[in-house]
Amino acid sequence: MTSLAGGITAWQGAQFPVVKDRELTPDQAERYSRHTKLDAIGAKGQLKLLEAKVLLVGAGGLGSPAAYYLAAAGVGTLGIVDDDVVDASNLQRQILHRAADVGRPKVESARETIEALNRDVKVVPHPVRLIPENAREILGGYDVIVDGADNFATRYLINDVAFALGKPIAHGSIFQFEGQATVIDPRAGGPCYRCLFPEPPPADFAPN
Repeated sequence: MTSLAGGITAWQGAQFPVVKDRELTPDQAERYSRHTKLDAIGAKGQLKLLEAKVLLVGAGGLGSPAAYYLAAAGVGTLGIVDDDVVDASNLQRQILHRAADVGRPKVESARETIEALNRDVKVVPHPVRLIPENAREILGGYDVIVDGADNFATRYLINDVAFALGKPIAHGSIFQFEGQATVIDPRAGGPCYRCLFPEPPPADFAPN
């Protein structure tokens, strides 16, 4: 049995491991000061944000602002799933992309924009379409899933896999001047997306 005589000084002198609670760096303390002043967040809450991993499915009209604000807030790891390239028609609403990015993969354009905004954030690009064969592996590495998909098949796939993995999902959708947001958390024992909408509508019911 190891003696604790001599306290931490003796412990360190014996080269035993010392684990310290993580703290915000001075730069982080300044950057996130508006967060840490809030009782509901504080420094501990900000550290949790920096350790969080969020997956965004889609880097388009919904995923772009969501990713930008999550990065600004200091969410430490952002995964982005999108197999599309930037088109000129995207630029009027998809704020992760710039005119010089036309023709480039959206995940790469998104990565550069986010890293320029906040170096605390690690961006993990997934330049693929989410399909049944890869969904469990991709979603399994994140704490929260943000559904910004533009088709019903992907939305139902996200729901089924995330619900099976016990991952909360933040859904967003928009059509012209109407939008809706829904949070589904299987950990809370509530309904899933498929419970609310058992069957997907026809593909041409809500064109993107």
